[in-house]
Amino acid sequence: MDELLARALQGVDPDAPDASIRIFLNLMAMVPWKAMTIWSVVFLVVGAGLGWLRGRTLEGVIWAAILGPIGWVVILLRPRPPKRPEPPPLPH
Repeated sequence: MDELLARALQGVDPDAPDASIRIFLNLMAMVPWKAMTIWSVVFLVVGAGLGWLRGRTLEGVIWAAILGPIGWVVILLRPRPPKRPEPPPLPH
């Protein structure tokens, strides 16, 4: 924890008016953004695929975006939408 605090406070004067912004920017610089973006895209693609299999593509994407892999379970547990009845043929 001390190492994390030291990295967050690196180059920050605690008495400066913008100290909180600089600490926040130091913390955001430590986040692995590339890996987080790749995993988010993977979650969305798998959620879309599972939703497509269940007849609910958009719902699969939304659940995956909100809950990640837990959204996959949600979409798999939801029942398939009822099939729409075919309209009667038009008279000739």
